[in-house]
Amino acid sequence: MASPFLKRYLLALNRYKWPALASFLGVLGISGIVAMQPPPPVQYRSEGVLVQNAPLVAFSATGTEVQQRGQAILSEEALLSDLLLEQVAQELQRRNINIRPQAIRNNAQVQIEGGENNNNKDQIQQVAVAFTWPNEEEAQATLSLLFEGMVELSRVTNRSRLQAILEALNERLPEIEQDLRNAEQALERYDRVEGPAIQAALDGSLLGAISGSQQQRRQDAITLAGIEAQMQSLQNQLGMTPNQAYTSSALSADPIIAQLRAQILETETQLELLEPQLRPAHPTMVELRNNLQAYNQLLQQRAQEVVGGNGLAPLPSSDQVRQNSALDPARANLANQLVTLRTQRDTLLQQLQVLEASEQQLRQQYASLPNKQLERDRLAQQVALQRALYDQIQAKRIDAQAAEAETASSLRVAVPPSTRLAAQEPQNPLMVLLAGGVLGLVVGGAVVFLLDMLDGTIRTYDDLQTLLRDQDVPLLALIPAIHTRSRGTPLLLSDSPYGDAYERLRSNLRLMTQEGNGTVPKTILVTSTRDQEGKTTTAFNLAIASARAGRRTLIIEGDLRLPSQARRVGLAPPPQAQAEPLRYYGGKVGDLIQMVPQVQNLYLAPSPGPQPNAVAIIESSEMKRFLDDARGRFDMVILDAPPLIRSNDAILLEELTDGLVLVTRPGYTEKAVLEAALEQLLETEDLRVLGAVINGAYIPVADAVGVTLAPPEDEDLVPPAPSRPSPPVGSRVDF
Repeated sequence: MASPFLKRYLLALNRYKWPALASFLGVLGISGIVAMQPPPPVQYRSEGVLVQNAPLVAFSATGTEVQQRGQAILSEEALLSDLLLEQVAQELQRRNINIRPQAIRNNAQVQIEGGENNNNKDQIQQVAVAFTWPNEEEAQATLSLLFEGMVELSRVTNRSRLQAILEALNERLPEIEQDLRNAEQALERYDRVEGPAIQAALDGSLLGAISGSQQQRRQDAITLAGIEAQMQSLQNQLGMTPNQAYTSSALSADPIIAQLRAQILETETQLELLEPQLRPAHPTMVELRNNLQAYNQLLQQRAQEVVGGNGLAPLPSSDQVRQNSALDPARANLANQLVTLRTQRDTLLQQLQVLEASEQQLRQQYASLPNKQLERDRLAQQVALQRALYDQIQAKRIDAQAAEAETASSLRVAVPPSTRLAAQEPQNPLMVLLAGGVLGLVVGGAVVFLLDMLDGTIRTYDDLQTLLRDQDVPLLALIPAIHTRSRGTPLLLSDSPYGDAYERLRSNLRLMTQEGNGTVPKTILVTSTRDQEGKTTTAFNLAIASARAGRRTLIIEGDLRLPSQARRVGLAPPPQAQAEPLRYYGGKVGDLIQMVPQVQNLYLAPSPGPQPNAVAIIESSEMKRFLDDARGRFDMVILDAPPLIRSNDAILLEELTDGLVLVTRPGYTEKAVLEAALEQLLETEDLRVLGAVINGAYIPVADAVGVTLAPPEDEDLVPPAPSRPSPPVGSRVDF
């Protein structure tokens, strides 16, 4: 039994035999033309070898580097450059040899080989150059000029590369020199500003200054504590503060204040002595009081001059002045000591503040020393880097200048060009034809396979079975191809071996629906995805099988867009039906239903088509009432609906039936159209798909039970014709 792939390929070969034959003959013809070509003209091959060139003694690294770069970039494109070929062609022209640069490039071969004995496997060892030309002398001259040009081109390239290095160094040197000077100046300025502090930190003088400042502060603190103790003792003895002691000491030491105090005391004594004797208004008493008042004012003024500092201190009263200026010599000495100690204390406090500020400044300098040192190291490193770069550039310039004397070509001629007759293999016409025949078979097979892949039509019933199984659509029947000599619809009006297949379809349909919901469908819609898939044949033969089973069966032609097929069963539609379709379906049921004369229990409701507005008729109340009456009067009603790809009439009619049967046919059903139709039908909840039928399968009639067998060896059983577009409205080609 042949595999499905082989069967599909054989069917494709039968369909596309002419493109395959044309491809085979085309390839075979081309091979014949090649086999009949005359032998090529005599060719001469001139060959030579170039090897790497390097000076025996290298005095400069730049020269060696230039030589190595010149060797590393050698390639066929570089050796056969347009400039070199143009110069060679011009030189040949001067020698009366006319060879164009493109001809030189096309006939020249360059093979670059690496050295096997060198450690560096990527280093080029030799360059083999060959030139093929019909004239021996011209081939020799061309390759000789190519060798000279390649060697000279390598030398010029190395020299220009060295000159480019020198120009780049000279262009870079001033900028590097200026950067070096800027770095040196920055380091010098930094040393001028921060150098002393860094040096003091390095030799220990900064730490010594901090330690000395701390020691001095401790000594001053001890001295300050002793002075404050002495001041406290003197304050306790005198009973006055340092300011009071200063005031009393200053007033007591002034002679004028002492004289005024004596005069005031004398005047007060006279007043006390004369007060009992004289009245207050007595001139003597008045004079004494005036004198006392004057002495007190003078005392206050003098006290302000001595103590107040020209208004710097508040003016004391006369009693306070007399009291503060009445110190004995011992207390005055103690007061002077207290004032002196206060002065020493203030001096020490000021000195401590200065020492503290100085120590804080020294500590800040010491704390910032690492950053300063790092900054100086960074500047020094910048100077060192710039100097090293400057020295390197200078050394590179000197080395490049020295390399000018030793710059040479990176190639030299190792084997001069030699010319010989090129060997030519004779062409065997039979082998060329044989190879062309094999290639033609391969190309023809590939053309068939490619055209079959581009064709979306399902060619075998095995592929249809697989697709339906993947979509979970039940397969109700596998109907073999019906072979008849008539060109009409192959109806089984008489006994035929094909009737068992439709009887099996009827029984499977009945059993499937009984298992589904327990009711037998009475109204079944038969449709397909496109024309020529056999839906009409399936609907009529299914109705014939049902009628022969003893069931009153009605066939309704639901395709209102095409003419009726009633004449194929010996009937004719009423002449007024096409003019008044609604009245045709709205009348009595018996008026439009006709009995098929050749089959008992079989009736037909012809179509009033073609109708320009079939949808309005399908959705009319007359059509619904007609189908309801037909359901009540017949055991089975089968609707032959239009294909899904042509209109939605089948979807509208399915709502009035108990389910839908989809008819497919190998060689006509398109995979994409079938998948889209099944997706629409299965996803719509209101639609009920009872199953599918594979019609026109090329299997023996006895095997029409769904088992895949080899096709029969009957000469009438030919494969289906290639798929064609749907026919225009008004014609009837659906089988």
